[in-house]
Amino acid sequence: MSTQGSGTKPGQGQGQGNGSGGVNKSLCAAIQMASSPNVGANLMEAARLVGKAAEAGARLVVLPENFALMGQHDTDKLAHAETEGSGPIQEALARMAAQNGVWLVGGTMPIAGDAPGKVRAACLILDDKGRQVGRYDKIHLFDVNVPGSEEQYRESETIEAGCRPLVMDTPFGRLGVAICYDLRFPELFRSMAEQGMDLLAVPSAFTAKTGAYHWELLIRARAVENLCYVIAPNQGGFHVNGRETFGHSQIVGPWGELLACLPTGAGVVSAEVDLEQMTKVRRAFPVLEHRRLSISRECCR
Repeated sequence: MSTQGSGTKPGQGQGQGNGSGGVNKSLCAAIQMASSPNVGANLMEAARLVGKAAEAGARLVVLPENFALMGQHDTDKLAHAETEGSGPIQEALARMAAQNGVWLVGGTMPIAGDAPGKVRAACLILDDKGRQVGRYDKIHLFDVNVPGSEEQYRESETIEAGCRPLVMDTPFGRLGVAICYDLRFPELFRSMAEQGMDLLAVPSAFTAKTGAYHWELLIRARAVENLCYVIAPNQGGFHVNGRETFGHSQIVGPWGELLACLPTGAGVVSAEVDLEQMTKVRRAFPVLEHRRLSISRECCR
């Protein structure tokens, strides 16, 4: 396992209460993969890496976007779509969470939607007993031509967009979930901050070209503007379908500090999330309380 971070030892910080049934300090982990069209092989690799994270003391583990399937063709995901509550990918996620005793943010997987010929890019959240306790469907779909390259992406041809942000209670604080291209839409995260978000999980499959310019910039911006922790696992490597993803899975603190990063290759990064320290930062630098949107609009008239 490749790990860089705060130097937290396995289990450190567990059991330190924050007064609301959770803990002030928890070790959190981001998983980096280079997923293939072989769902079975991807699930085995994900289980191995989640196990490594748990052995190191992680209590919250986040998988990357498309962890279970990076298809040869965009339409491949349709053949692997599952109904919520049933299917081999969901069963595998439940086992990973329950066997390792971790909360698991399950990257993305194809869940049957309402639109014909399309699926939802769904991120399932499971507790440490393997029970699904939350779901977020990707809102912003990656329909772009990458400048300076011949790369083109049209997620909307096979994916039906979600419409509801997710912020939920966990033992580690209020958790917000977003996916990859969502990172470019700051209004989403400000709405999540208004719901009390403490930490943000962003499963991603950022391309090598866009990632080189914008990956860390966007992650740190979302952390700084919302004074929250960001756990950002990414796909990282060359894929059978010819795509190259950027890697550099990382965890960033509420002051924008890089706590852990894995540049390339499959592995795990982990760092300590300290809610008490985050609260001190927010009290000393109360930017979230200083918003004056109505005045800003008047000044622009």
